[in-house]
Amino acid sequence: MLKRLQAFLQWFFLRMEAVGNRVFGDRLNPMYYLGATSYWMFWIVVVSGLYVYAFYETGIDKTYASMESITHGQWWAGGIMRSAHRYASDAMVLTMMLHMVRHFAFDRYRSFRAFSWITGVILLWLVYASGVNGFMLPWDTLAQFVVIATTEWFDALPVFRGILTRNFITPEAITDRLFSLLSFLHIGIPLVVLIALWIHTQRVPRAAHMPPKPLAWGLVAMLLVLSLVKPVVSQAPADFATVPATLDFDWFYLSVFPLIYSWDPLKLWIACAGATLLLMALPWLPPARRGRGQTYQLTAHPGRQSAPVRPGETLLDAGLRGGIALPFECRSGGCGLCKATVIGGDVEMSGYQPSALSENERAAGRVLLCCARALSDVEFEYEEGAATAAAQIRTYEARVERIERLAHDVMLLALRLPQGQTIAYEAGQYLNILLEDGARRSYSFTAPSGSTDLVELHVRLMPGGRFTTRVFESMRVGDTIAFEGPIGSFVLHEPSDKPLIFVAGATGFAPVKSLLEQSFRLGIQRPLYLYWGVRSLRDLYLTELPQRWTREYPNFHYVPVLSEPAPEDAWQGRTGLVHEAILADFPDLSGFAVYACGSVRMVETARPALVAQGLQENACYSDAFVPPAPQPAAPASA
Repeated sequence: MLKRLQAFLQWFFLRMEAVGNRVFGDRLNPMYYLGATSYWMFWIVVVSGLYVYAFYETGIDKTYASMESITHGQWWAGGIMRSAHRYASDAMVLTMMLHMVRHFAFDRYRSFRAFSWITGVILLWLVYASGVNGFMLPWDTLAQFVVIATTEWFDALPVFRGILTRNFITPEAITDRLFSLLSFLHIGIPLVVLIALWIHTQRVPRAAHMPPKPLAWGLVAMLLVLSLVKPVVSQAPADFATVPATLDFDWFYLSVFPLIYSWDPLKLWIACAGATLLLMALPWLPPARRGRGQTYQLTAHPGRQSAPVRPGETLLDAGLRGGIALPFECRSGGCGLCKATVIGGDVEMSGYQPSALSENERAAGRVLLCCARALSDVEFEYEEGAATAAAQIRTYEARVERIERLAHDVMLLALRLPQGQTIAYEAGQYLNILLEDGARRSYSFTAPSGSTDLVELHVRLMPGGRFTTRVFESMRVGDTIAFEGPIGSFVLHEPSDKPLIFVAGATGFAPVKSLLEQSFRLGIQRPLYLYWGVRSLRDLYLTELPQRWTREYPNFHYVPVLSEPAPEDAWQGRTGLVHEAILADFPDLSGFAVYACGSVRMVETARPALVAQGLQENACYSDAFVPPAPQPAAPASA
């Protein structure tokens, strides 16, 4: 029953939000800012109430006359303020109710959200009580009815036993102190509401306390128009010697009051208390959500930022709570600003508009962080703004500290930054060497993640290459080189439970080396495989390093593959294309993750072949080296 009700409410809200998107646009849709609108209405109620209170007088002979003077004597100010005060109060209750129903519909009231849910129920009752109290202040016939009905309803409780009726609302008991009490309550309850609002939202990271400015001022304009078209006025003055025959009744706030006389008032108390307890117990009632009670870990790229994800928490809320500057706007699955790509782990999605995330995008692993909840440890990449991305990529000027030949066509180039400067990067990322005419040449970091003032690069000689020729022929220790970085997302995607296969083509060993050393540093105990493909034996370099890793780490396995071994190599090992060796060793790759770096041809050939053998698309990470074009251009990656 509960699931069917939630399914219907989800359908209703998604249809209403779709209409709002067409009318207002996805950035100004009022349905996405129900909670923030409740806050905004509260402040309008406070400001307008303070204005009215400045002219309000308390006393048997003064109250009604002062309200008439406010309403009609200065209709252009006090009258509008009184009407806006009333309509903003109605709007606050309406948006609060819709806000709670939406959270119920999309099952966002359980686990750690239960605190916000319970405080929301309490807030709704406080606002309702403050609104009912407000109807007592004009001291007209409606106020007379509300005061009498309220005291009689309270007198039905055994604790009062008629005390309120006998001491407060008989004609003889009505004194100026009653109006002082009513005014005190109408100030005191909103103060409690303000505190409760802060408590309600203090667990929500970066909670919106105001809708977007165009929407906020549009709501003010709507209240002003409504106040002019249908101003709020008082009814006949209260007269406790008579019983009002007819009333201009308010069914929005006072709908329960006729039940006081048509039903047993004590049973009405029991019904209201039962409904309140049911609402408060709702977060713990079945059906239980999948993954209930489990805490997971998220990892966000770029920057490899991590944060714990509490049960039932969206990835957006978890990231914001963890201090990650994730992009977002509506938080309701309508604007698409928090769109990201899941590159590891499982999530569930609900409550979003197809215009914000298409089926094709969803099938490709795209999610909306505001609607995605973790079912395991999750790793994702989010889209950053251009300013943020530019701020992360800095330009450096370093001095050549060492040049060392590693193979016949590979040189180690060590660059030292000036004293006091360091560059922070992730294993697998790269930098761009900046040439004099602005052209760029990309080379990967060769060490595990960290912050350092010494950068080591593996430079392979390219026939006719401007920079590589300089490195091999004319570069000297002490020369200065400008570069920018760090760049790239070819990084280690952890945590994971999959064995890792690293595929390197020629100097693709450089980023793979950094990823492997990062794996060792993280203490990964799962099997780690390195398949390194080159043409002939002389193209392998630093071979003592993977051999040492084999001795030191029992879970590491090294497989060199030569595609064209020379006769003098006397090679007894694996031959052919490097990815073919992997296919031969692993008939089923469905449980593995692969990191491949090398030439475009190698990557484009290997990836579909590995996927065809069971490797999941989101578990295949690759980086292809693009040789520089004749005209200056930035390579796609290292």
